[in-house]
Amino acid sequence: MRHPCSFGPPWCRAAGRWALATALAGATIGLGGPSYAGPAGAPTRAGAATAPSRGQDGGEASQLTASVPKGRGPVDVLYAGSLTQLMEATVGPSFDRATGFHFVGFAGGSQQLAAEIRGRLVPADVFISASPTVDASLEGKAGGNWLASYRVFATSRLVLAYNPHSRFAAELRRRPWYQVVGQAGFRLGRTDPRVDPKGVLAEKALLQAAARYHEPALRRAAQAQGDVFPEESLVGRLQSGQVDAGFFYLTEAVTARLPTVPLTGYDFYATYTVAALNRAPHPAGAAAFIAYLSSPPGRALLSRAGLSLPA
Repeated sequence: MRHPCSFGPPWCRAAGRWALATALAGATIGLGGPSYAGPAGAPTRAGAATAPSRGQDGGEASQLTASVPKGRGPVDVLYAGSLTQLMEATVGPSFDRATGFHFVGFAGGSQQLAAEIRGRLVPADVFISASPTVDASLEGKAGGNWLASYRVFATSRLVLAYNPHSRFAAELRRRPWYQVVGQAGFRLGRTDPRVDPKGVLAEKALLQAAARYHEPALRRAAQAQGDVFPEESLVGRLQSGQVDAGFFYLTEAVTARLPTVPLTGYDFYATYTVAALNRAPHPAGAAAFIAYLSSPPGRALLSRAGLSLPA
C-alpha cells in the first residue's frame, strides 16, 4: 500500500486529515436507500489471509480472456477499507502477475476517499466504494464529473465479529448479540458514520435494536465516540484484544479468520462498486484492473474471500 506522502508534497495528506474529518462532520453525504440495507440479508496486515502462489489461484494468467489488457506501469486504486486484506494480500499481487501492471492501493472510508478525490488531494485511477450512494457524489457537475459510470461487482453482509479470547465470547455464542454488546465493560468497535458506510449501518443496527428490544444501553453505544476507529485499523484492534467485538462485513471476517455471529433480526450489507475515474493518470491500467475483477480468476479470488458475486 502506498504511503500518502509518496505522492510528493502536493499530495501528502498528513496535515489535511483533521480538516477533512471536520468538513465531513459538517457535511455528511446522504446515506439512505437500498444500497445499504435490504430485505432478506481495516483489516490490517495482521490478518490471516495470504497472497496466493501461482498455483493456488488456478493459474490466473492462463485463464485470462483477451478482454483483460496487459501492460506496464502503476495502477492507483482507492478502495474501501473493509477490503484492505483482500486487496493488498490477494487481488493486488495476483493482478500484477497476471497483467504486468503494478497495483498501488490506498484504503479508507468510502466517503472519506470520495471527498479526497473531489478535493484533488490524491491522484487515482480506480475507485472502489462500499455503496453506490458514494459513487453518486462523484457524478455530474456537483461531484466534479469524476465518474461517468460505475458497476456493482460484489456484496457482503454486515456481521458482528468477536475476539475468541474475550470474556464475552461464550455469551456471544449462546445469546442474541443485542443482549450482550450493551453489557457493562463490553468494548464494541465500529467505524465513523461520517466517513464510512459501514459506520452508518452499525449505528442503524444499534439504534433499531435499542428501540425494538427496549435496550437503552444500545442507544448509548450508538452515541459513544470512544469506540469509533478508522476502518482500516479495526480488524487489528479486534485481533489484539483492544475491543471485544466489532461490526464488520463478512468478507473482512473471512479473510482475517475471525469468528462471527449474525445480526439476528437485521439484514444490512455492503454493495461494492468499481469505477475508472475521469482524468485518471493511468487509464490503460485502470481498464485492466476493472477487467481483471470480472475475469474468472478475479471472481474466484473475490468468492473465496466471502463476497457474494452477481451472476
